[in-house]
Amino acid sequence: MDPQNEFQFTVTEEMEDERIDKCLNALMDSLSRSYIQKLFANAVTVNDKTVKPSYRVNVDDVIRLILPPSVVPDILPENIPLSVLYEDQDVIVVDKPKGMVVHPAPGHYEGTLVNALLYHCGSGLSGINGVMRPGIVHRIDRDTTGSIIACKNDHAHSEIARQLKEHTIVRKYHAIVQGVLKDDQGTIRTLIGRHPTDRKKMAVLKQGGKEAITHYRVLQRMRNAAYIECVLETGRTHQIRVHMASLGHPLLGDVVYGPKTNPYNLTGQTLHAKTLGFEHPATGRYVETDAPLPEYFEKLLNSLQ
Repeated sequence: MDPQNEFQFTVTEEMEDERIDKCLNALMDSLSRSYIQKLFANAVTVNDKTVKPSYRVNVDDVIRLILPPSVVPDILPENIPLSVLYEDQDVIVVDKPKGMVVHPAPGHYEGTLVNALLYHCGSGLSGINGVMRPGIVHRIDRDTTGSIIACKNDHAHSEIARQLKEHTIVRKYHAIVQGVLKDDQGTIRTLIGRHPTDRKKMAVLKQGGKEAITHYRVLQRMRNAAYIECVLETGRTHQIRVHMASLGHPLLGDVVYGPKTNPYNLTGQTLHAKTLGFEHPATGRYVETDAPLPEYFEKLLNSLQ
């Protein structure tokens, strides 16, 4: 067995009496719980004994997980309409719709932005991030809409990646948050890392994690809500969602970082990547795109007013 496919964990006090499938889902956050449950027949043991997914773990239990060899699936082009904001021989900027996953991953091999880009661009996408992520240099969440850039060759990819690393790309997001913000504008500067107990979430940390900086300003105040613009200085996972929740003003519809109830029947967080500005990787000239607010966002703004 390839040692890279074998994992061993010792149960700690905070995991005690938890279902083992839930524990493994937290420890191996790249794997879905349903996928993990399929492994119990011959790939999961506790103290060298087979158990069921419902087994509740004890402190110092030794869990061993053996993953089957990974098989890279064929990622196929799909004729999915794209709203193109800018395109040339080096880059393409599209307005990603709500509910679209950016790149294939276990459970999402079809209907992704990559599938659409492969159809639209053919073989003309950068290969730096591998066969699962051709052209992809950054991501936005599944339920976040708006501007995302993809690269058509490795030189463009390297240049855009450099700008992202140096925080020189302009990224302005529009969002609607719950509650009445005290200040009309402000800067949130924290460390963000994986949540200490829920591995699917990110969190503001006192130590560890990576520096995260978000500048926000209120565009419009409404009854118990605010329409805001957020400018990212860094680009951590879930950064705006985590930062606004840390102020006590989670995004409307965000049941991960906000209330579990959703009075507006929204599908995910109300967050839109509106403006994307970058130095063109070939010409050096500044390019800026603007993605119009999606229909659901406009309707929600009108209803809140």
